[in-house]
Amino acid sequence: MRMTKLNVTGMSCNHCLGAVKSALEEVAGVKAVRVDLAGGTAEVEGAVNSDELVAAVREAGYEATVAAG
Repeated sequence: MRMTKLNVTGMSCNHCLGAVKSALEEVAGVKAVRVDLAGGTAEVEGAVNSDELVAAVREAGYEATVAAG
């Protein structure tokens, strides 16, 4: 299964974490999501286009970029 890591900015509390997690879980093809509030990252498991993941996070009100590596 493919794993995509995103750098997410703008998260400051558990509500933010939940909003990002929910937005990513709604993307078709996503199997699992792990969001690290302190680290400002999200890991998404599934056969998904990374542009769709970034767009979902942005629609939730946060900024995201695909992490290098």
